[in-house]
Amino acid sequence: MNLTMLLDMAADGFGDRVIVGTRTSGLTAVALRDAAQRGARLVADRGADAIVYTDVNGLGFPVAMFAAAYAGVPLVPLNYRLGAEQLDALRARHPGAFVVGPGAGALPAQDWLDVTTSTDPFDAVEPGYEDIPAVVIYTSGTTSEPKGVLLRHSNLVSYVFGSVEFASAGDDEAALMSVPPYHIAAVANVITSLYAGRRLITLERFDPQEWLALVRSEGVTNALVVPTMLARLLDVRGDRSLGRLRTLAYGGAPAPSSVVRKALETWPDLDFVNAYGLTETSSTIAVLTPQDHRDVLASQDPFVRARLGSVGRPLPGVQLEIRGPDGVPLGSGVPGRIWVAGDQVSAEYAGKGRQVDERGFFDTRDEGFLDEDGYLFIGGRTDDTIIRGAENVAPAEIEDVLMRHPAISDVAVVGLPDEQWGQRIVAAVVLREGEEVDLEQLRDFARSTLRGSKTPEEIVIWSDLPRTETGKLVRRHVVDRFGAPV
Repeated sequence: MNLTMLLDMAADGFGDRVIVGTRTSGLTAVALRDAAQRGARLVADRGADAIVYTDVNGLGFPVAMFAAAYAGVPLVPLNYRLGAEQLDALRARHPGAFVVGPGAGALPAQDWLDVTTSTDPFDAVEPGYEDIPAVVIYTSGTTSEPKGVLLRHSNLVSYVFGSVEFASAGDDEAALMSVPPYHIAAVANVITSLYAGRRLITLERFDPQEWLALVRSEGVTNALVVPTMLARLLDVRGDRSLGRLRTLAYGGAPAPSSVVRKALETWPDLDFVNAYGLTETSSTIAVLTPQDHRDVLASQDPFVRARLGSVGRPLPGVQLEIRGPDGVPLGSGVPGRIWVAGDQVSAEYAGKGRQVDERGFFDTRDEGFLDEDGYLFIGGRTDDTIIRGAENVAPAEIEDVLMRHPAISDVAVVGLPDEQWGQRIVAAVVLREGEEVDLEQLRDFARSTLRGSKTPEEIVIWSDLPRTETGKLVRRHVVDRFGAPV
């Protein structure tokens, strides 16, 4: 099982269907395979041991991914937005790579596409290399030192087989992706859309008005956004119609329930999907389905309605446990550390090997709990927890309450050093355009739901919050901006 098999199946099954790009300038499945095999020839002729991709998303990215697969080397998509020193340091980890993107010694993505139309094709290496790395993704930068996550062919193909049916999409279906190529969601969307037969379009730099226009003009039926993008779409004044869009998936970061409820009310006919996953797990491991969303709206049972704050239930083939500090699995409703296992779980880092226990389970470092029906609720990263007076406080709980205020569009809650309590709770909020708020009244608003010990002692207004391109909050940068040591 390797990625070339997925492309071969697509080319043989619906080869004339445009599979990546716009209707007028995209590549069919056969054209994608041809370009990838010619790209593999370039890599093989140079004797490269990887393809490093440092450009924006677009047609060059899937060509690079499958060219690497045919050549039997890994694809390494790097964050092109990094400073020169950081990007050079990551490139230096792959000195024998063929580099696609801007910069000295690299081949720009457009030139890469042009060259792969005139090079002789390359036959794939002998079958049986499913256990070599297919993709190496460096963590998004919420820690100071990026770690290279190794995703093997067997991991990625297992994820595809566990989440998508072959050729299940109609020839008129199209998916829109708005995440950069160095994010696991970009890799996952290329291979799942290909396997389903759904045309994949990318919008590298998200703008809500442009996103809506592209959805309508390209007949997009499926789309993926991160929660901050969803909130910005809801804030659009004017035409928010979605054309032929049928399914909208959101994930990559915690989604405030207030934002999701507003989306359900704004687009009641849309199928919403909440997906939770990690780079180390080849993307999604749990899903809150469209039916789950509908059940929440139709039910008066608070137990069911609470599931809107969950990420749903694990995918088939994914084993999930909630464990206490002693490593013992916990019962339903009891919070602890989330551990996962399954064929799609890589849990492997460059130079460190697989980080799993004796049973093959990986510690996600996320906190959460399972309800009695197996729905997973995420409580945030363990290193995000605020410890105030020996009480553990989850920032997400406070953030969700503050996001319910109509004037607030974004919020971050962190703990700062405090001599008396160990840490004190502070919050930074971003206001919606044209809104104003009295900060003491905002604290009263929070206190009306939270008890006093969880109410932020200080709330400030910022113009924006430090988030990665995929919407994840970088809490250590929030702490820095408050002027406190990390």
